[in-house]
Amino acid sequence: MKKSLLIFLLLISVNSYCQDFMKDQLQYARVSDAYKTKLYKIDSLFKSKKIELSKVQIFWRAFKWNKTLELWSYSIDSQKFIHIYTYSICTTVGELGPKRKEGDLQIPEGVYEIKSFNPVSKYYLSLELNYPNESDKILSKAERLGGDIYIHGKCETIGCLPMNDDLIKEIYLISVIAKNNGQLMIPIHIFPTRLTLNNFNKLKLDYFKNNVSLLSFWSNLKQVYDFFENKKIVPTITVDNTSGKYIILN
Repeated sequence: MKKSLLIFLLLISVNSYCQDFMKDQLQYARVSDAYKTKLYKIDSLFKSKKIELSKVQIFWRAFKWNKTLELWSYSIDSQKFIHIYTYSICTTVGELGPKRKEGDLQIPEGVYEIKSFNPVSKYYLSLELNYPNESDKILSKAERLGGDIYIHGKCETIGCLPMNDDLIKEIYLISVIAKNNGQLMIPIHIFPTRLTLNNFNKLKLDYFKNNVSLLSFWSNLKQVYDFFENKKIVPTITVDNTSGKYIILN
C-alpha cells in the first residue's frame, strides 16, 4: 500500500474518532447540561472574533498569581492565535514555583497538554493535565512526583486549577468542541505570573536571592512566554534530556 494512501486512511480514522467524541461526551448528564446551557454563549464568544465553532482550535494559558485562565483560539484569517476570553481561577494553594513532589500542595508550572476528559468527576467536570511532563521528571529529585492535576469544578484544590461549576461547564465544553474538531493535542501553559520584564525583575528580587535553580527555571519559562507574546503562535517544544529545559523548535 502506498504511503500517501496510508496517510489518507489514517486521517479518515482520526477524523472519525474526533467527530464521535462529542457524541460520546453528550451521553453524560453534566456534559449534556453544559451543551444546553452554554453552547449559545460559547458560539457567541467565538463568532465575536470571527471564528466558527467548527473551526475552533484552542490554547489555554494560566497565571497562578493572577488567578486567571486565558482562552486563545487559532484564527485562519490572521494565522495566529487570538484572545477569546479570560476565566477566573477561584482559589489557589502553595507558592509561586513549580510542583516538584507529591504532596507539596504546589500547582505545576510549565508546558502541558490536556490528557483526558472526565465527565463524571467528583469535582463536577475535569480536564486532566499531563503532569508530570518530561521536564518535571528530569528536574525533580523526588521519588514520587505526584499526579492527578486537573482543571476542574467545585472550587477547591490541593494543587489543581479549580473553577466554579458554572465556569467549568464552558471550559470543558470548549475543550470537547476543539477535540471534536480534530485537535488531538490541546496545550496549556502554566506560569507563576505574566512574565513581563517588570514582573520578572520583581520575581528576581522576591524569590531568587538563594535559589539559582528557580532563576534558571523561570528564565526558561520566560522564553516560552515571550515567544507566544511576540508571535501569537504556540511554540513547538521539546525537552532537553539532560537539563530538563524547554527548547523551542520553531
